[in-house]
Formats: sequence, structure tokens, C-alpha cells
Amino acid sequence: MSSNTPNDFHVRLGRTDLQATRICLGTMTFGEQVDEATAYTIMDRAVERGVTFFDTAEMYPVPPSAARYTLTESIIGRWLAARPGLRERLVLATKVAGPARGYDWIRNASGDLTGQDIIDACEASLRRLQTDVIDLYQIHWPARNVPSFGSVYFDPQREQPVTPIHQQLEALGQLVKAGKVRAIGLSNETPWGVHEFVRLAEQHGLPRVATVQNPYALVNRSVDNALDETLFREQVSLLAYSPLGFGLLTGKYDAKGLDDDSRPGRLAMFETMKKQRWGRPDALAAARLYNQLARDHGYTPTQLALAFCYRSHRVASTIIGVTSVAQLDEDIDAWNVPLSAEVLAEIDRIRWLHRDPAQ
Repeated sequence: MSSNTPNDFHVRLGRTDLQATRICLGTMTFGEQVDEATAYTIMDRAVERGVTFFDTAEMYPVPPSAARYTLTESIIGRWLAARPGLRERLVLATKVAGPARGYDWIRNASGDLTGQDIIDACEASLRRLQTDVIDLYQIHWPARNVPSFGSVYFDPQREQPVTPIHQQLEALGQLVKAGKVRAIGLSNETPWGVHEFVRLAEQHGLPRVATVQNPYALVNRSVDNALDETLFREQVSLLAYSPLGFGLLTGKYDAKGLDDDSRPGRLAMFETMKKQRWGRPDALAAARLYNQLARDHGYTPTQLALAFCYRSHRVASTIIGVTSVAQLDEDIDAWNVPLSAEVLAEIDRIRWLHRDPAQ
């Protein structure tokens, strides 16, 4: 980081001893939009700039595909193997995929995530990452019926038997006890889910979740509607993903919309992603307002969106996903961008009119 980086650039994750950087390098583009050589260059530059918290998943790269499933972890593993001594400087996080959700290459299209599934997936991730321990091991999405990935309402009609949270925690506890995992986390979780994981851990002497990785961006602040209180009171750290709203908050789509394939970005490149929450017309409409607010106050849209996450008391670490070193530098440089009370008030005003369109 630059010499004027604030002293609080490291943060303790939950109640653990893990000290992670407040910016986390997300790697979901590695192996799809980003080739292996470029991925190495990006990771090298991140470490050079002081970002030593990396997040990946067995599911990556995105968009998901059977052909590339687990490729991102393998790329990171080869990068680590070529850099002896670097591993101990990093906080390395990965995730076990939840139920298949139509992806038939995940555990033969299983609609569940059993304790044995968690153990087997962790062993495979350790091999791909070429490491003896995963610092933060997360459940990518819940096995139970929950509204997520753009679904807004809980539907009791979709209930079906799945592995209980207690059994999943027992499996995670085995991995921690064996020294293969240092801390555990959740992703795409609800307030109830966090409470239940914490309650059962404390009741049965099992590992306590340290983190929750959920979307948090100007166009999706659903965390602020109850999960923020849960995280604060239970001392669980928020890892904010998609802070740029899949590119909506960079301004790249402001002029021509999501069909502007002259601007490289996931929403323009992949038709399946246009159909997701980030591709909603009202999400783009809200993003255009935030992007104009940034320009009106002398910021770039990227600076405004990232500074909002970086300086939020709710966020422990912000996950940035990039496709080039130039993007990486721009995102890291935004750490030093302050936001005035006036700008924050304008952000809240826009949110009042356009409430979380990418939820």
C-alpha cells in the first residue's frame, strides 16, 4: 500500500486470530476472463501493494461451467507453488459449493450439502491450492431453502429435507481439529442462518463462524436491513462481494446499456448474467444515478462505490474482482478516497428512491 495508508488496513476476522487486509482479492475471473499468466501478474501485484487476503471457491471461475469447474483454485495453487515462502504471508479463503442449483457437475447434481461432502470438498481444495491449510473455509450458499441470488421472498412451498446445520458444523469442526482449516465462514446467508450457526456452535462446542460473505454495494444494501445488526451483535465479520455491482457502478454501461459489447465486462459478455439481479433494468437505472453523483462531486464512479464499502462500519473486508493490473491499482487506490457527509446523505437519498434493485 502507499505510505499514507491508514493504520487500520488489517482487521481481525470475527473472534478468530486471523488478521486479514481490508481489501480482499477476489479470483472468480481467473480461468475465464483472465488467463493464467495474467492471473499470476494480478496476484503478484496485489501482494506488492499489500493486499494479502485472497478469496476463491471450488465453483470458480464464473460463469460456472463443467469444463472449468475448480480451475481457479488450481491456478492459485500453481502460482503459490512457484513462490516458495509466500503462502504464510497470505490469508487464503475458499468455499465449498452448496446444493447443485442446476449445475449437474457438482456432486452429481445433489440437492444437499452433507458433512461428508464438506470434508471431501475441502480435501480436494487443499490439493488444488497446494497448501496444507485453508485459513477461511466457507459454505458458498446454504443447503436449506432460502431466498438468494436475486430471489427476494422466502417460499415455504420449496422446503425439502437437507442436512441439518449441526451436522455441517460437526464436519467443519473435524477439519478445524485436524488442522486443515483455521476458521470457518458462510456466504449468501440470512440473519436466521447466522444466528443458528452461532447458537449451535456455542451449544455444542463447535467452531464459531468468523465471517459472512454477502453482496454489498450501492445497488444492493440488503445487508443493512437486519443482517448488519446480527453481524454486529454476534461479532461476525462481513466480507462484501460485488462492491461494483458487476460493473454497473464503474459507469461502463451508463451510455449504451448492457448490450454495449464494446466494453469488456461480464454483464456484456455473458448472456446468462444479464438475466441475473445485476442485469435488471432498475439496477442499471439506479447505478446511473450513483455514477452521476460521483462525477458531480469529482469522483470516478469506481471511487465512489468502493469508498462507500471501504469506509462502512459494517464491512470488515471488501472483495474486489479485476481482470487487469490497471483495474487492481484503481481499486486499491480508492482506499484513500474520503466521502463527505454531504455525499453520504445523497447516497442515502438515492437509495430511498431506488431501494436495493440488485437484491
